[in-house]
Amino acid sequence: MCWSATADLVAGTGVAAIGVACVARRHRVRDLPLASLPLLLGAHQIVESLVWRAGGGAGPATVAWTVIALPLLALWVPLGVWCAAPPGARRRVLVPLAAGAATAAVLGYVLAMRPVTAEVRGHTLGYLVDLPQGGLIIAGYLLATVGSLLSATDRWLRMLGVLAAVGAVVCVALWRLEFVSTWCAFAAVCSVVLFGWARRRPPVPRV
Repeated sequence: MCWSATADLVAGTGVAAIGVACVARRHRVRDLPLASLPLLLGAHQIVESLVWRAGGGAGPATVAWTVIALPLLALWVPLGVWCAAPPGARRRVLVPLAAGAATAAVLGYVLAMRPVTAEVRGHTLGYLVDLPQGGLIIAGYLLATVGSLLSATDRWLRMLGVLAAVGAVVCVALWRLEFVSTWCAFAAVCSVVLFGWARRRPPVPRV
């Protein structure tokens, strides 16, 4: 599909609705960070629709989108997987979680100290951030997000990890300069897989 303000708004609203349904499944508290991921990613796409309408630039919508896409997701995803994992399986997620914490700290510092701008490039958006050691940061980011999902014991989470990994390869190949925007859109749509995960989680016992 072609990305646009309307496409991001429609996709974001749909994904956010799935996120509401995931959260409403009466999860245990430890499941909520991961269950709310589609809600966060849906809101993220809605924010990007505002970036489209502003014609890019360095406004509040651009900053908000970048904060969610970079430091927040780098920590949110591995932390959510770690929280939802059975206690005996949490060690598998420690490396991605540590990578996420370190990557989020660096990205947060960079965004606080350096400007970020967005450019409309045909049917995609490019976000310009001056990242030191960009290749290393991207590697840490993908280890945290994709790696944590692939490390999960639950097959639904591993499926989401495979989809996210494939999406990363495709987005790099087709839209190298617009990778962040296109991959986040792909990940948002793929996050509906979490509804299958949510349906299989044990319900919270009624008091």
